[in-house]
Amino acid sequence: MLAFTENAVHQAAKCFVTYGLMCHLDPNQPPSKTQPWATLASQDFVHRADLIIPHDMLESVRGRLIEGRTGPEFKRVVLSLRDILSGDFFTEYIKKGDVLMLSEGRRGIDNVFTLRRGILTMFLDKEAYERAGLVGKPDGPKGKRGTKPRWIVEFDLTAPSMFPGKKGFDRLVYASKNALAGPITWLFCNLSTTIPNPDPLSQHSPIGYTCNPNISEAIDVMMPNLTPDVSFLSSGGREDFEDFSTSVYEWLSLVRLQSPRVEIGDQIDPYLSRYKVPEGGEKNTVCKISWQGFLAPSWSRQTLIDIVTALPHKAWFSFSTTTFSKGLTGDNTECTILRPPNSSGEYLMWEVKAHE
Repeated sequence: MLAFTENAVHQAAKCFVTYGLMCHLDPNQPPSKTQPWATLASQDFVHRADLIIPHDMLESVRGRLIEGRTGPEFKRVVLSLRDILSGDFFTEYIKKGDVLMLSEGRRGIDNVFTLRRGILTMFLDKEAYERAGLVGKPDGPKGKRGTKPRWIVEFDLTAPSMFPGKKGFDRLVYASKNALAGPITWLFCNLSTTIPNPDPLSQHSPIGYTCNPNISEAIDVMMPNLTPDVSFLSSGGREDFEDFSTSVYEWLSLVRLQSPRVEIGDQIDPYLSRYKVPEGGEKNTVCKISWQGFLAPSWSRQTLIDIVTALPHKAWFSFSTTTFSKGLTGDNTECTILRPPNSSGEYLMWEVKAHE
């Protein structure tokens, strides 16, 4: 794994690129601890996913990814923190089930709440933190000019101590009744295969959404060489590999944006844009399939499994996932996985990690 050179003055995000071999894929026993599967599973709240493939491979994935299954579903619901910590919702969805929840608000400005793997995380300003009377830790670097102090408070709601009558839980409930009592709009995703009956969420009138894929067909582009020269592994050609991986990632990002800069015959004035497809580019036709909404990391991992099993072994593809914003500047975490053409299981993976 190679880390791109950091800017000594300001670094908003870090990008890491990995070159490796995918392990043998058994759909009945999907991998979880090896790369690139572990990286996809480690993401928290995915907002967008993009698949780029050659246009002639569209029919190969249409039945598996589009027609063969429904799009991922999520809900928007208004709940107070007290609603989450009490009644059947707490018992069925927190103690017995597995849900993803992300509250409204901008981290670094508003009070933001998340729930993942049973862990409730609260990003609070100083006033709310002091009124709540909970134990937390400072959020972000200390002594940073121009920002007010903020705090992070975490509770593992699946722990045996998280029950009424226990001191720590009762303190959290007290804060939810007083300092953090207002209604909150949440995005909600049930990761369990079962839904409680009766559903404790239904009394809060949730609004359901389905992330149907959006297909952009027949995009004519100039495509650079996507196959890395693996001689860098033995000859120490780190700089050459960095240049190659940077140019390929830039090209893939422009295709995701459907930028005219990668289209065949683009004649942009160099005063407006100096981007050029790397030398050796060839004419090609690609298509892009996108999902957008509130996506679970488990869905991303399963989608990659479906892509690998649906496409011919020698076909190339690029699969990217982007999380929700994590800070004031709109930073987010992104993962892009490329299987080069005519490869024998090789892959390139770019991880963009937001500065927090």
